[in-house]
Amino acid sequence: MNLVASKKIQKLTTSIFTEVSNRKQEAIKNGMDVIDLSVGSPDFQPPSFVVDALVKYANDTSRYGYMLKGMPEFNEAVCYFYKERYSVDLDPSKEVLQLMGSQDGLAHLATAMIDPGDYVLVPDPGYPIYEASVTLAGGIIYPMPLLQENQYLPQLDQIPLEIAKKARMMIISYPGNPVTALADKGFFEKVIEFAKLHNILVVHDFAYSELIFDDHPQISFMSIPGAKEVGIEFNSLSKTFNMAGCRIGYAIGNEQALQILAALKSNIDYGIFYPIQKAAEVALTSDFTSLNMQKREYEKRRDTLMSGLAKSGWKVPKSPATMFIWAQIPVGWTSRKFAFELIEKAGVAVIPGDAFGELGEGYVRIALVQPTEVLAEAAERINKFLC
Repeated sequence: MNLVASKKIQKLTTSIFTEVSNRKQEAIKNGMDVIDLSVGSPDFQPPSFVVDALVKYANDTSRYGYMLKGMPEFNEAVCYFYKERYSVDLDPSKEVLQLMGSQDGLAHLATAMIDPGDYVLVPDPGYPIYEASVTLAGGIIYPMPLLQENQYLPQLDQIPLEIAKKARMMIISYPGNPVTALADKGFFEKVIEFAKLHNILVVHDFAYSELIFDDHPQISFMSIPGAKEVGIEFNSLSKTFNMAGCRIGYAIGNEQALQILAALKSNIDYGIFYPIQKAAEVALTSDFTSLNMQKREYEKRRDTLMSGLAKSGWKVPKSPATMFIWAQIPVGWTSRKFAFELIEKAGVAVIPGDAFGELGEGYVRIALVQPTEVLAEAAERINKFLC
């Protein structure tokens, strides 16, 4: 039997995360001790009250059936969280949709919204699922350059009119991944105006909403007047409450867009395990003390790594948010050569920037997913590698 992948699958590249993992394992086999700063999987534990809730409801054997969709209590908890943290009012019955993690929703949204030949405005650099989801839906990607000289904000006035007229969706993310920039209200207002003018659905990925540092404001796209008319926002409990393996998140905002996504999901999955939903409900309605402590710890990690790298003369911009540092590599390297040799010769794993788009070439993404002492050791290894 000779099996051939579909043309859509053939357009996708092998996950760089898998390739980096394979190279890391090869280095370990060769005797190298590797510090893994590649995948953005939190190393913090979820709050104890989240674990307690999960255990409590998992012991109820009557709760192992299909859930089909999110419980009303979960939707209400999301509304509470958004009101408390971002001053956003939501209708729990119409403006909240539970997801199996925000990536689940992002992966399926294009299939639900895009027909073959439709254009989607996608950030470059951007998280890989943005481009992959459009490719699988048969859409056409129009990259929006995110450049340092523009504060990593897309220049909407530079998008050709003929492209804007054909575009069905625009994907943005602030704080971003891999680019860790923030957007202000003024930028979001321009996005809303642009979307209304061209009838474009705005998709805002807000997965790092609680990892914003140095007293910068936490701005939800949904807090801007008019946002619900043109867009939806994805968020997750993975980074906020360290529940990455639980696979639970949500989308909020435009009722019609959420209904369309929900219609697709009703044909794909049967909902999230009841105990996970209850644990998420507890997390979203907690006193949020753990969030502030966690944010301060990530700030310390960022500062530790940055100061360590500066000793070799590699000065990287101060990330204002997320669990990553987006660093321009020294002259003379490609992103992949730098990242792969860093694993093999220094025992530090990072992700090459070109994995996130053409404009990611010349950068690497470094994840702050190790304690400060380990990050200090990683900086020392990198410094020796560079010297």
